[in-house]
Amino acid sequence: MNIPYETMLSEFARVLNKYGFSPERAHDAAEIFAQNSLCGVYSHGLNRFPRVIEYLKNGEIDPTVEAECVASFGAIERWDGHRGFGPLNARGAMARAIELARSFGVGVVALGNNNHWMRGGTYGWQAADAGCIGICWSNSWPIMPAWGALDSRLGNNPVVFAVPRSNGQHIMVDCALSQFSYGKLESTRLAGKQLPVAGGYDENGELTTDPAVIERTQRVLPIGYWKGSSLSILLDMIGTILTDGNSVAKAGTFDAEVGLTQIMIAIDPAKFQSAEITDEIINAICADVHDSTPIKEGDRVRCPGEGDWKRRQENLANGIPVVEEKWNEVLAM
Repeated sequence: MNIPYETMLSEFARVLNKYGFSPERAHDAAEIFAQNSLCGVYSHGLNRFPRVIEYLKNGEIDPTVEAECVASFGAIERWDGHRGFGPLNARGAMARAIELARSFGVGVVALGNNNHWMRGGTYGWQAADAGCIGICWSNSWPIMPAWGALDSRLGNNPVVFAVPRSNGQHIMVDCALSQFSYGKLESTRLAGKQLPVAGGYDENGELTTDPAVIERTQRVLPIGYWKGSSLSILLDMIGTILTDGNSVAKAGTFDAEVGLTQIMIAIDPAKFQSAEITDEIINAICADVHDSTPIKEGDRVRCPGEGDWKRRQENLANGIPVVEEKWNEVLAM
């Protein structure tokens, strides 16, 4: 079942308006969810939308609150999200980081006490659309065991890197520090599929590709084993230091995944060179990667983000594939 982008955007906006968003903010928030699905990130688009509505119903998100700057030191600012709507606060923080980068060459906004930002790639792409390099990350609930541990004390703390190309076909990596995010586990389970590689542990402590089993044990596998575990700890530390917000451990004491810590960094390469030179650098590196010999004959080795661009064009033309159960849930709201 495929749904036109504008239809999905309209339905999301309708529901958000019903649950306390002004018409303008409802449209802006709906746009983030719809564009996530448009790019093929269904786990943080349609599939996550009903859960966000539950947060609104339960009063865990205030749809009227906006983030504010509480301290400023040249190119770096500290913001308080006041537990408002995470994606809009995050987008505002990255917009400010871009403004700072225009003045200083680099801009950093440390956003504390914010709610879930949905897809981190939204803000990397936002920076790249503005011609900036984007770097951002968020902490999360403790949902991943540290390397060598049985119980989950770490966040999967997604991190994003994006570089801009003037034609809009930016290069971007957006990855959780678990082998698969919980959103990806859910979307794979709903599709009735197995993970392509082991993503966590079963009840016997054995690695498994079954997303439902990993959701049940809540023992996801860190990327790179001990390396992903270490990165998760350091990103949590840096974010908490800069925001004076909530660490993963503190966020884990809340009843929902709220009050998170996020960092937005924008770097303006135009301070050093023209967009044409930046394009030449990126295109040369991409061309070298594309020239790799694929393992499977007929395959093409890609750079990160190229699949997103392709899916976006396909979904604009053909409609966005949806899980019918989730779409009907939205229509009934």
